[in-house]
Amino acid sequence: MSWSALARAELSAGRSVSVRPRGNSMQPLIKSGASVCLQPLTDAETDALAVGDIVFVKVKGRWYLHRVSAVDKRRVQIANARGRVNGWAQRRAVLGILVDAQAKRQKS
Repeated sequence: MSWSALARAELSAGRSVSVRPRGNSMQPLIKSGASVCLQPLTDAETDALAVGDIVFVKVKGRWYLHRVSAVDKRRVQIANARGRVNGWAQRRAVLGILVDAQAKRQKS
C-alpha cells in the first residue's frame, strides 16, 4: 500500500498516521522518505486552517502533502515548498494536517 493510500485510509477513519512520503517538492521542509505524522482534522480545525499549515489534501483529483498558501471562506490554495501552486481545494478536501516531521531522511 502506498503512503498516500495508507494516509487516506487512516485519516478517513479518524486516526493519526505516520507515513514516509517520497518526492522533493516539499524540500527543505520535508525531505523525501522522512517520517511524518498526520492527524485528522475536526470541523473547527478545518475552519481554522492558515497560510503555512502543511496538509494532506486532494486537489484536482490528486493527493498532496503540501502547504496552504492562501485561504478564503470555503477554500484553501495549495502549493509546494518552492512556490508552485497546485490549485484551490474545498476545505472539506483536507483530510489531515502535519503535526511532526523528522528533520532527516531515514534509511529504509
